[in-house]
Amino acid sequence: MAVRPLGTPLSPSATRVMLLGSGELGKEVLIALQRLGVETIAVDRYHNAPGQQVAHHARTIAMSDPEQLRPLIEAEQPDLVVPEIEAIATPVLEALEAEGKIRCIPTARAARLTMDREGIRRLAAEALDLPTSPYRFCDSLAELQAAIDGSDGHPAIGYPCIVKPVMSSSGKGQSKIDGPADVQKAWDYAMAGGRVATGRIIVEGFIDFDYEITQLTVRAVGASGQVETHFCDPIGHVQVSGDYVESWQPHPMSPVAQQKARDIAQAITANLGGQGLFGVELFVKGDMVWFSEVSPRPHDTGMVTMITQWQNEFELHARAILGLPVDTSLKSPGASAVIYGGVDAQGIVFDGVAEALQVPNSDIRLFGKPESFTKRRMGVALVHDADVEVARTQAKLAASKVKPRVA
Repeated sequence: MAVRPLGTPLSPSATRVMLLGSGELGKEVLIALQRLGVETIAVDRYHNAPGQQVAHHARTIAMSDPEQLRPLIEAEQPDLVVPEIEAIATPVLEALEAEGKIRCIPTARAARLTMDREGIRRLAAEALDLPTSPYRFCDSLAELQAAIDGSDGHPAIGYPCIVKPVMSSSGKGQSKIDGPADVQKAWDYAMAGGRVATGRIIVEGFIDFDYEITQLTVRAVGASGQVETHFCDPIGHVQVSGDYVESWQPHPMSPVAQQKARDIAQAITANLGGQGLFGVELFVKGDMVWFSEVSPRPHDTGMVTMITQWQNEFELHARAILGLPVDTSLKSPGASAVIYGGVDAQGIVFDGVAEALQVPNSDIRLFGKPESFTKRRMGVALVHDADVEVARTQAKLAASKVKPRVA
């Protein structure tokens, strides 16, 4: 597989990469690309998104609208199109890829399958026969109740169970149902939280897992010129209502469970194909491992790699999509903790950053989002330490010292 030479930004020889979605994860990918001399185009649905603040070019469109997406891509003519969010008009990407006009990362098919939970769950469970929680897709409140009760002719999902919109991110619209009284509320919450108003949800049987991990998996060109699969050390994380609040690396696992996790990650990413980094979410109980979800891009829990790995997940993604070698080795155990906005306001200020950085072995990333919400992720605290539990405690301490407020 030939690797194209890297050009000079803002010149006829430039290697041009367009990111569709330019939040805090996209911002770090853009920075990693620019360090390799790549000309970058940051696209988002609102002006001054974090990635737009650092890219060579900023474009603002509704990426889920094919009438806006296709003309932009055809006008910019990027060498690579890199989806960074789910809410994208993926049929446009598939059509442009089929026409030979773009190379989509990792592939347009992968972008389509992973933009909604139905496509990827059916691939994992029904095509690849990977272990997953029991599940059903429902188009109405009545279907949801029937799936839980087993009155639809299938085995009952039962209580407790988890309800999620088929299209959402960062836990939006996700809730746990403990009994009949919660069903209506969960349905309404899912309808409000979906990125696209499909009116369709997935209900999953609850797995009594010991912990959940993110298995970062990289498909990159090796010395042989062929695509090879690389794994980072497992990342443990805590989620509240489906939204990540802290993560750490490495998470201890039995050798059997770790091998199963890598086998599942290998199977799903090989099927999706292409090059780049994937975040594979897994449930683990003892030596048993279940597939949950996969994102064909850097993962929010993987922000911890900015302090734990020699090449963080964003650098790995950038290198892999450009056809360059990667190194997934650990530099130091460490942890991350989210810094929330705390207030609903625009142009907030952050007090306590100096105090946060006085925590030993700490670092801070403030994302630069132009608008804050009480529970919007506005930054992250990072700590490295030989003892991962110490790192977790210190990361949460550092995050707590950052105090966002209205300017």
